Amino acid sequence: MAESDAREQKKHPRHVAIIMDGNGRWASARGLPRTVGHQRGAEAVRRTVEASLELGIGYLTLFGFSSENWKRPKTEVLDLMGLLRRYLKSEIAELHEKGVRFRVIGDRARLDDDIVSLIEQAERLTVGNRALVLTIALSYGGRDEIAGVARRLAAMVAEGALRPDQISEQVFAENLETADIPDPDLLIRTSGEKRISNFMLWQCAYSEYVFLPTLWPDFGKDQLVEAIDEFCQRDRRFGAAVG
Repeated sequence: MAESDAREQKKHPRHVAIIMDGNGRWASARGLPRTVGHQRGAEAVRRTVEASLELGIGYLTLFGFSSENWKRPKTEVLDLMGLLRRYLKSEIAELHEKGVRFRVIGDRARLDDDIVSLIEQAERLTVGNRALVLTIALSYGGRDEIAGVARRLAAMVAEGALRPDQISEQVFAENLETADIPDPDLLIRTSGEKRISNFMLWQCAYSEYVFLPTLWPDFGKDQLVEAIDEFCQRDRRFGAAVG
Protein backbone atom coordinates (compact mmCIF):
# COMPACT_ATOMS: atom_id res chain seq x y z
CA MET A 1 0.00 0.00 0.00
CA ALA A 2 1.35 3.43 -0.91
CA GLU A 3 2.39 5.75 1.92
CA SER A 4 -0.25 8.35 1.03
CA ASP A 5 -2.98 5.67 0.76
CA ALA A 6 -2.15 4.38 4.23
CA ARG A 7 -2.47 7.87 5.71
CA GLU A 8 -5.77 8.40 3.88
CA GLN A 9 -7.23 5.21 5.32
CA LYS A 10 -6.25 6.44 8.79
CA LYS A 11 -8.11 9.72 8.15
CA HIS A 12 -5.16 12.05 7.90
CA PRO A 13 -5.77 15.65 9.03
CA ARG A 14 -7.77 17.96 6.82
CA HIS A 15 -6.40 21.06 8.57
CA VAL A 16 -2.86 21.32 9.95
CA ALA A 17 -1.77 24.32 12.02
CA ILE A 18 1.88 24.95 12.87
CA ILE A 19 3.61 27.13 15.44
CA MET A 20 6.87 27.84 13.64
CA ASP A 21 9.40 28.08 16.47
CA GLY A 22 13.17 27.99 16.66
CA ASN A 23 14.50 30.41 14.04
CA GLY A 24 16.55 32.35 16.58
CA ARG A 25 17.98 29.25 18.27
CA TRP A 26 18.84 27.75 14.89
CA ALA A 27 20.86 30.86 14.02
CA SER A 28 22.48 31.18 17.45
CA ALA A 29 23.65 27.57 17.36
CA ARG A 30 25.52 28.39 14.15
CA GLY A 31 26.88 31.75 15.27
CA LEU A 32 24.67 33.55 12.76
CA PRO A 33 22.43 36.62 13.14
CA ARG A 34 18.80 35.92 14.02
CA THR A 35 17.89 37.46 10.65
CA VAL A 36 19.47 34.48 8.91
CA GLY A 37 17.35 32.14 11.01
CA HIS A 38 14.21 33.96 9.92
CA GLN A 39 15.33 33.78 6.28
CA ARG A 40 15.85 30.03 6.56
CA GLY A 41 12.47 29.85 8.28
CA ALA A 42 10.88 31.38 5.18
CA GLU A 43 12.45 28.59 3.13
CA ALA A 44 10.84 26.08 5.50
CA VAL A 45 7.47 27.72 4.81
CA ARG A 46 7.94 27.06 1.10
CA ARG A 47 8.86 23.41 1.74
CA THR A 48 5.90 22.93 4.04
CA VAL A 49 3.43 24.42 1.56
CA GLU A 50 4.79 22.15 -1.19
CA ALA A 51 4.61 19.11 1.11
CA SER A 52 1.05 19.97 2.12
CA LEU A 53 0.03 20.08 -1.54
CA GLU A 54 1.70 16.72 -2.16
CA LEU A 55 0.03 15.12 0.86
CA GLY A 56 -3.42 16.41 0.03
CA ILE A 57 -3.86 18.63 3.08
CA GLY A 58 -6.72 21.03 2.48
CA TYR A 59 -5.90 23.73 5.01
CA LEU A 60 -2.54 24.88 6.40
CA THR A 61 -2.34 27.62 9.03
CA LEU A 62 1.04 29.02 10.08
CA PHE A 63 1.71 31.20 13.13
CA GLY A 64 3.93 33.80 11.53
CA PHE A 65 4.00 36.69 13.99
CA SER A 66 2.16 36.94 17.30
CA SER A 67 0.70 40.01 18.98
CA GLU A 68 3.37 39.50 21.66
CA ASN A 69 6.17 39.53 19.05
CA TRP A 70 5.79 43.32 18.77
CA LYS A 71 7.70 43.43 22.08
CA ARG A 72 10.85 42.08 20.42
CA PRO A 73 13.76 44.44 19.68
CA LYS A 74 12.80 47.01 17.06
CA THR A 75 15.55 45.94 14.69
CA GLU A 76 14.31 42.34 14.72
CA VAL A 77 10.72 43.43 14.12
CA LEU A 78 11.86 45.57 11.19
CA ASP A 79 13.79 42.61 9.77
CA LEU A 80 10.72 40.38 10.10
CA MET A 81 8.49 42.94 8.39
CA GLY A 82 11.04 43.27 5.59
CA LEU A 83 11.06 39.50 5.16
CA LEU A 84 7.26 39.51 5.06
CA ARG A 85 7.28 42.14 2.31
CA ARG A 86 9.70 40.07 0.25
CA TYR A 87 7.60 36.95 0.72
CA LEU A 88 4.42 38.71 -0.36
CA LYS A 89 6.14 40.10 -3.45
CA SER A 90 8.01 36.98 -4.51
CA GLU A 91 5.86 33.99 -3.53
CA ILE A 92 2.24 34.89 -4.20
CA ALA A 93 2.37 34.45 -7.99
CA GLU A 94 3.76 30.93 -7.58
CA LEU A 95 1.19 30.09 -4.90
CA HIS A 96 -1.53 31.25 -7.28
CA GLU A 97 -0.18 29.07 -10.08
CA LYS A 98 -0.33 26.06 -7.76
CA GLY A 99 -3.93 26.75 -6.79
CA VAL A 100 -3.22 27.97 -3.27
CA ARG A 101 -5.60 30.40 -1.65
CA PHE A 102 -3.70 32.86 0.56
CA ARG A 103 -5.32 34.54 3.55
CA VAL A 104 -4.20 36.37 6.69
CA ILE A 105 -5.73 36.55 10.17
CA GLY A 106 -4.70 38.96 12.90
CA ASP A 107 -4.66 42.67 13.72
CA ARG A 108 -3.78 44.40 10.45
CA ALA A 109 -4.05 47.82 12.09
CA ARG A 110 -0.54 47.39 13.49
CA LEU A 111 0.97 46.47 10.13
CA ASP A 112 2.41 49.07 7.76
CA ASP A 113 0.04 50.26 5.05
CA ASP A 114 2.11 48.81 2.21
CA ILE A 115 2.10 45.37 3.85
CA VAL A 116 -1.68 45.51 4.30
CA SER A 117 -2.00 46.47 0.64
CA LEU A 118 0.17 43.51 -0.45
CA ILE A 119 -1.91 41.17 1.72
CA GLU A 120 -5.18 42.43 0.25
CA GLN A 121 -3.83 42.06 -3.29
CA ALA A 122 -2.72 38.49 -2.56
CA GLU A 123 -6.08 37.59 -1.04
CA ARG A 124 -8.00 39.01 -4.01
CA LEU A 125 -5.76 37.26 -6.53
CA THR A 126 -6.04 33.82 -4.93
CA VAL A 127 -9.59 33.91 -3.54
CA GLY A 128 -10.89 31.35 -6.03
CA ASN A 129 -8.14 28.76 -5.52
CA ARG A 130 -9.01 25.40 -3.97
CA ALA A 131 -5.90 23.18 -3.93
CA LEU A 132 -4.85 24.43 -0.48
CA VAL A 133 -6.00 27.22 1.81
CA LEU A 134 -2.87 28.79 3.33
CA THR A 135 -3.62 31.01 6.31
CA ILE A 136 -0.88 33.10 7.90
CA ALA A 137 -1.47 34.45 11.41
CA LEU A 138 0.16 37.88 11.62
CA SER A 139 0.00 40.23 14.61
CA TYR A 140 -2.31 37.55 15.95
CA GLY A 141 -3.29 36.53 19.49
CA GLY A 142 -5.93 34.00 20.43
CA ARG A 143 -7.13 35.92 23.48
CA ASP A 144 -7.38 39.13 21.47
CA GLU A 145 -9.42 37.35 18.80
CA ILE A 146 -11.84 35.98 21.43
CA ALA A 147 -12.13 39.38 23.10
CA GLY A 148 -12.87 40.94 19.71
CA VAL A 149 -15.71 38.50 19.10
CA ALA A 150 -17.10 39.25 22.56
CA ARG A 151 -17.07 42.98 21.78
CA ARG A 152 -18.85 42.45 18.45
CA LEU A 153 -21.54 40.27 20.00
CA ALA A 154 -22.00 42.72 22.88
CA ALA A 155 -22.49 45.54 20.37
CA MET A 156 -25.07 43.45 18.49
CA VAL A 157 -26.96 42.86 21.75
CA ALA A 158 -26.82 46.58 22.58
CA GLU A 159 -28.21 47.39 19.13
CA GLY A 160 -31.03 44.88 19.56
CA ALA A 161 -29.79 42.71 16.69
CA LEU A 162 -29.07 39.76 18.98
CA ARG A 163 -30.47 38.47 22.25
CA PRO A 164 -28.05 37.25 24.95
CA ASP A 165 -29.73 33.83 24.95
CA GLN A 166 -28.96 33.52 21.22
CA ILE A 167 -25.20 33.56 21.83
CA SER A 168 -24.16 29.94 21.37
CA GLU A 169 -20.86 28.25 20.58
CA GLN A 170 -21.93 28.19 16.94
CA VAL A 171 -22.73 31.92 16.88
CA PHE A 172 -19.42 32.68 18.59
CA ALA A 173 -17.48 30.52 16.10
CA GLU A 174 -19.23 32.20 13.17
CA ASN A 175 -17.71 35.50 14.29
CA LEU A 176 -14.11 34.28 14.48
CA GLU A 177 -11.65 35.20 11.74
CA THR A 178 -11.52 31.52 10.84
CA ALA A 179 -15.28 31.12 10.47
CA ASP A 180 -14.96 29.98 6.85
CA ILE A 181 -12.47 27.17 7.47
CA PRO A 182 -12.60 24.03 9.66
CA ASP A 183 -10.86 23.93 13.02
CA PRO A 184 -7.37 22.40 12.99
CA ASP A 185 -7.24 18.63 13.36
CA LEU A 186 -3.52 18.70 14.09
CA LEU A 187 -1.44 21.40 15.78
CA ILE A 188 2.33 21.06 15.41
CA ARG A 189 4.91 23.05 17.35
CA THR A 190 8.57 22.87 16.45
CA SER A 191 11.68 23.46 18.60
CA GLY A 192 10.72 21.15 21.47
CA GLU A 193 8.63 23.71 23.37
CA LYS A 194 5.36 22.27 24.69
CA ARG A 195 2.86 25.13 24.78
CA ILE A 196 0.55 26.79 22.26
CA SER A 197 1.48 30.41 23.03
CA ASN A 198 -1.92 32.06 22.62
CA PHE A 199 -2.49 30.51 19.18
CA MET A 200 -6.03 29.70 18.01
CA LEU A 201 -7.25 29.03 21.55
CA TRP A 202 -10.89 28.53 20.54
CA GLN A 203 -10.19 26.63 17.33
CA CYS A 204 -7.74 24.14 18.84
CA ALA A 205 -10.05 22.96 21.64
CA TYR A 206 -10.11 19.44 20.16
CA SER A 207 -6.97 19.48 18.03
CA GLU A 208 -4.33 16.81 18.45
CA TYR A 209 -1.01 18.35 19.53
CA VAL A 210 2.36 17.11 18.29
CA PHE A 211 5.54 18.72 19.65
CA LEU A 212 8.67 18.12 17.59
CA PRO A 213 12.29 18.84 18.63
CA THR A 214 13.12 20.06 15.11
CA LEU A 215 13.91 23.77 14.85
CA TRP A 216 11.70 25.45 12.27
CA PRO A 217 14.42 26.17 9.66
CA ASP A 218 15.06 22.40 9.48
CA PHE A 219 11.38 21.52 9.06
CA GLY A 220 10.19 19.90 5.85
CA LYS A 221 8.17 17.05 4.39
CA ASP A 222 9.79 14.37 6.55
CA GLN A 223 8.85 16.16 9.77
CA LEU A 224 5.34 16.90 8.50
CA VAL A 225 4.84 13.22 7.63
CA GLU A 226 6.18 12.25 11.07
CA ALA A 227 3.62 14.48 12.78
CA ILE A 228 0.80 13.23 10.56
CA ASP A 229 1.74 9.62 11.22
CA GLU A 230 1.59 10.28 14.96
CA PHE A 231 -1.78 11.95 14.49
CA CYS A 232 -3.05 8.89 12.62
CA GLN A 233 -2.20 6.64 15.56
CA ARG A 234 -4.45 8.58 17.92
CA ASP A 235 -8.08 7.85 18.73
CA ARG A 236 -10.05 11.09 18.47
CA ARG A 237 -13.21 10.75 20.57
CA PHE A 238 -14.11 14.44 21.07
CA GLY A 239 -15.17 13.80 24.65
CA ALA A 240 -17.07 10.58 23.93
CA ALA A 241 -16.56 7.49 26.03
CA VAL A 242 -14.28 4.69 24.90
CA GLY A 243 -16.24 2.07 22.97
